[in-house]
Amino acid sequence: MNSVSITELNDLLKGENIQVQLSVPQLVEKVLNRNEGVLTSTGAIRATTGKYTGRSPKDKYTVEEASSKDKIDWGSVNQPISEAVFNNLYNKVIAFLKEKEEVFVFKGFAGADKKHRMPIQVINEYAWHNLFAHQLFIRPTEEDLLDHESEFTVISAPNFKADPAVDGTASETFIIVSFERRIVLIGGTEYAGEMKKSIFSVMNYMLPENGILPMHCSANVGREGDVALFFGLSGTGKTTLSADPNRRLIGDDEHGWSPNGVFNIEGGCYAKCIDLTREKEPQIFDAIRFGAVLENVVLDKETRVADYADNTLTENTRAAYQLQAIDNIVDPSIAGHPNTIIFLTADASGVLPPISKLNKEQAMYHFLSGYTSKLAGTERGITSPQATFSTCFGSPFLPLPAQQYAEMLGKKIDEHNAKVFLVNTGWTGGEYGVGSRMKLAYTRAMVEAALEGELNSVETVTDQVFGLEIPQHVTGVPDEVLLPNKTWPDQDAYNVKAKELANEFRENFKKFGNISSEIAEKGGPIA
Repeated sequence: MNSVSITELNDLLKGENIQVQLSVPQLVEKVLNRNEGVLTSTGAIRATTGKYTGRSPKDKYTVEEASSKDKIDWGSVNQPISEAVFNNLYNKVIAFLKEKEEVFVFKGFAGADKKHRMPIQVINEYAWHNLFAHQLFIRPTEEDLLDHESEFTVISAPNFKADPAVDGTASETFIIVSFERRIVLIGGTEYAGEMKKSIFSVMNYMLPENGILPMHCSANVGREGDVALFFGLSGTGKTTLSADPNRRLIGDDEHGWSPNGVFNIEGGCYAKCIDLTREKEPQIFDAIRFGAVLENVVLDKETRVADYADNTLTENTRAAYQLQAIDNIVDPSIAGHPNTIIFLTADASGVLPPISKLNKEQAMYHFLSGYTSKLAGTERGITSPQATFSTCFGSPFLPLPAQQYAEMLGKKIDEHNAKVFLVNTGWTGGEYGVGSRMKLAYTRAMVEAALEGELNSVETVTDQVFGLEIPQHVTGVPDEVLLPNKTWPDQDAYNVKAKELANEFRENFKKFGNISSEIAEKGGPIA
């Protein structure tokens, strides 16, 4: 961090209005006294975020700086912004916060592995945002605080709104990362998830320099110490399938794969809770108690009971809570090297196999593709299912070129002999609207078979369109379910739809100009 940034930040942090490392009860009191949120029937805090109920990717920028500009994969995800624009906004935000009656500071860590963790601090205009940071990041011990020196600082000032004509932004909202100054600057949005994902983006930049693969995935560990990773975009079943009563959860969203094994980047969970019930997700449901934060969840005005089915404010309702609020976890959140890697997709075209084995090139191909289907109603303007590709299952958070992450994955698969599977939790017997969703019981049986090693030596048949190796038998699953073409009554319709999807994969993969042709040839569709 340059000297100007240090001086201004230190001046802010020395102010009489600064509240450092308040406890959860203290923060809850502040939230209620400042009318930032209300107490729910379970003791959680409920806050609303106004018009921004999700991330603002078009308002996210990276400062173009000498030390990092040649490393960043510039484009629509990593939009460049000048140092002059950043410095001007930074000075304005610091001055804005100095005038506030109270400003809240959380000191903690990103990364559960002490060898690779990053000390961070989060500076908030809102007490409830600081409570959120307390839940999502790793809390320090009293001993940790004695020599805690932040390597990255998040500054969040929701009520400071940029003037695009003067400040050089696209709107009133901005999320700016400066890797040289080690600062994330956030303004004009109350959505707390921007803080979480900004630190993830920072870790995605910094960890590869130390030989660590950052991953947007959940992870769990079995009774024998075997580790599994679950990659998948929204709606693919990542949370449901990784929450296994027979396995302990390492984490649900962000991990690093180091030379020592896997570690959680976070200290908490940021779970979607639309249509949440205790029957479907008991761990999440019961974790929403004192200290947890509910975001944009509708409450009964009198009883303050959460109505998780109500999407009046947004479909993207969220709950933030500490990992320790749920049972059956690994604490601290570190484990060995992955034995099994599962890529989840919800294919609405109904042509991908429900489970298939991937060789290394196929694993790298499908990792880079990050395919699933967006369904009608999940986003504004989507009226029918659409294929969507999110590079490495996390394209909005990747500062470096995608091939760097894919090459690291390929090397680690080789080094540790990890078995990789593609699991389709989507449609079978026809496309969306014709076929039916894959039965969860079948998917669980297939995942269990993969985790237990039952599929490592099973006989397979090669899919004639995608080149995937499909197991011919899985305990608890009818054989005919395993072959997608066998489930379609109209074979010609299946062939058309399968080739349509194969072409979409090929078109998407063209954007990876620097990827070796071997990955495209050996990893992609064959027809």
